[in-house]
Amino acid sequence: MTGPLASRRPLGNSGLDVSPICLGGNVFGWTADLDASFAVLDRFVELGGNFIDTANNYSGWVPGNEGGESETIIGRWLAERGTRDRVVIATKVGMASGAFEKGLSRDHIRRGVEGSLSRLQIDTIDLYYAHEDDAATPLTETMAAFDELVREGLVRAVGSSNYSAERLGAALDASSAQGLVAFSVHQPHFNLLDRDDYIGPLEQACREHGLGVAPYFALARGFLSGKYRPDQPIPTSGRAAGVERDYMNARGWGMLEVVDRIAAGHGVSQTQVAIAWLQHRPGISAPVVSATSTAQVAELADAAAVRLTDHDIAALDAAGAR
Repeated sequence: MTGPLASRRPLGNSGLDVSPICLGGNVFGWTADLDASFAVLDRFVELGGNFIDTANNYSGWVPGNEGGESETIIGRWLAERGTRDRVVIATKVGMASGAFEKGLSRDHIRRGVEGSLSRLQIDTIDLYYAHEDDAATPLTETMAAFDELVREGLVRAVGSSNYSAERLGAALDASSAQGLVAFSVHQPHFNLLDRDDYIGPLEQACREHGLGVAPYFALARGFLSGKYRPDQPIPTSGRAAGVERDYMNARGWGMLEVVDRIAAGHGVSQTQVAIAWLQHRPGISAPVVSATSTAQVAELADAAAVRLTDHDIAALDAAGAR
């Protein structure tokens, strides 16, 4: 296989080998319709990508959607293109959106996996995430349920998303004490501007336990792509309100200035700088980034080859510090 995403790296101790970029499927059935989604998926695989991320509740936040739309589109693509053996499919359970309720009880996980397998039209999910912590359910019940899925061959590996360092550690301890399958991958909210929840105890826990790390919102909902600018109209986007609230401030604009300068120095895009910073951080396996066009997929793929200097990384680290 050739292409900028053709290299493979181990995803922690999951036993899965993945491309350096993970294609986020949260836009499928939202800002990317069926045809656009198929085109993005086709191009991602053509460029060597094999890691695709979705969730059972995507995109239940869209008026008229119930959730499951993203999995359904990916399932149709897998069936029509015959690409199942070429890709690693990650999906999630446990977060409320649309018709889906929060929870990681055994019954909730069993219902979740059955629905995801049906929509994805596959027999086994490669990586199944707990989408967010469920403090109301004992960790032993959650991990025992995941253990059942792995032993039955319905899931190959399990991961956590949006867990605190304390709860991730407790889940790993529960698995060890009971001889159950353990989380082998973690998916945090982490990028140049969103660092507080990951850097520190959570990052340390992931590295100590050898977990693969696939951060989501790698571009801060698109802000780090450079399409948002001070004193210019806010782009039309389903994420624009969140971007305005969280990033259109002195810290955000200051970060963009540094990203702009580094991008110009390397002759690359702002998007590629933001992704390269993540890829250069020890312990990061594959940033999760979404795309709604084939041009965006090509831009993401080329980010895998960007090499930042130590001076670049220090400048980006400093710009994002609080």
